[in-house]
This record gives sequence, structure tokens and C-alpha cells, in this order.
Amino acid sequence: MSVTTIEVISFGYLHGAPPEAHLTLDLRKHFRDPHVDPALRHQSANDLPVRQAVMGTPGIRETITAAALLGEAYDAGPAAAPLTIAVGCAGGRHRAATVAMALARRLGKTGTPVHLTHRDLDKPVVDR
Repeated sequence: MSVTTIEVISFGYLHGAPPEAHLTLDLRKHFRDPHVDPALRHQSANDLPVRQAVMGTPGIRETITAAALLGEAYDAGPAAAPLTIAVGCAGGRHRAATVAMALARRLGKTGTPVHLTHRDLDKPVVDR
């Protein structure tokens, strides 16, 4: 059996409670935040420099691999049911969105339908 679909949702903790999910990745404390770089602060994961900064962060690729393996493990389970994976950072514009994009792309290679949603990507930058 396999999950019917995998939903990957990026979000920012500063924009509200995390979405309900089977797995939630919290990237806030362990991975460098592009927000601290004034040149990247007002950009988002839609911009190549942000994606390069996030993907160049030590440990990020391993985190994506581990999350994909968890998703595949759920997919191999005996019951067919949707699976939701939430990926969060402070504002939802840089780390979470970039990781969610990479995770959805990787999970999509398994043949299971993947739907990617960015809850907070287009919200204003949070002043902090």
C-alpha cells in the first residue's frame, strides 16, 4: 500500500500556528537564517540567491534526505492515507520554502503525487 498523496507545506512560525501534519520539520534553531543578511532579507525562496544560501547551509541536504526517507517509510506502510509534511522556519520565506521545494521535488520522483503549498511565502517580511 502507499499514501494516496503527499502534501508538503512550508510555513513561518511568526505568522501563526504550524499546520496540522504527520511530520513537522522545525528549521529555526539549527540552520542559518538568510533573513540576517540584508541583501537576502526581502527576497524569498523564489529567488536563486536565497535558494543557494539555504542549500549551502551545512546539514540542510542531509535533513532533506532524512525527511524524504521518512516520507517514503510512511508511503511503504500498510494503509493508504494522505501524508502531510510541514516545514517551518521563522518567517516562512527562506529556509522553509526552499527546503519544502527540494523535498517535494525529491518525493515526486517516487511516483506518489506530491502537492506543494507555501502558506507564508508571499507574506511581508517580519520585523525582528
